[in-house]
Amino acid sequence: MHKPVLQVIVASTRPGRAGRAVADWFAERAAVSGLFEVELVDLAEVNLPFLDEPHHPRLRQYVNAHTKEWSATVERGDAYVFVTPEYNHSFNAVLKNALDYLHHEWKYKPAGFVSYGGVSGGTRAVTALRTVIGLLKMVPVSEAVNIPFLPRFLAEDGTLRPNEETVAAADAMLAELAKVGGALRPMRLAS
Repeated sequence: MHKPVLQVIVASTRPGRAGRAVADWFAERAAVSGLFEVELVDLAEVNLPFLDEPHHPRLRQYVNAHTKEWSATVERGDAYVFVTPEYNHSFNAVLKNALDYLHHEWKYKPAGFVSYGGVSGGTRAVTALRTVIGLLKMVPVSEAVNIPFLPRFLAEDGTLRPNEETVAAADAMLAELAKVGGALRPMRLAS
């Protein structure tokens, strides 16, 4: 039996972002767990324009090459972890746009969250994101990784140096993603 594919999706695209360092650490942790085949999906590299498809995503009648490529990428995933900063008590427009492009590709798959920021550690972004995730018929897991005061955990070379609590939270979320993903698999196959 093949390992499920976990896509670690980097939401931040701004120059000087810390999100890629957070995502690199989490993707490595996920690979070490042995529970998943891990793919890093960086929205800065995907570089989708604002939604420009003439048909509703539910129809899957994509006309643009970038949408077809994005659809194929997301379709490969069996589970997702969204690595997100907090922008004005929510998640960023680039992530919302990427989510809005598709519908069926997200269905009946578990989603986890790694958030980071200041005092709240990005938790308000995750609160807003959970609503959208649920409406796309993904199943958000309750375990999450929140990193408050992110600069305290960045080494001089820019890599993330998490504390024990952050590592434990990541491991708990990975275990829950694997369990929920296994339970959802029959639903995905039937849809």
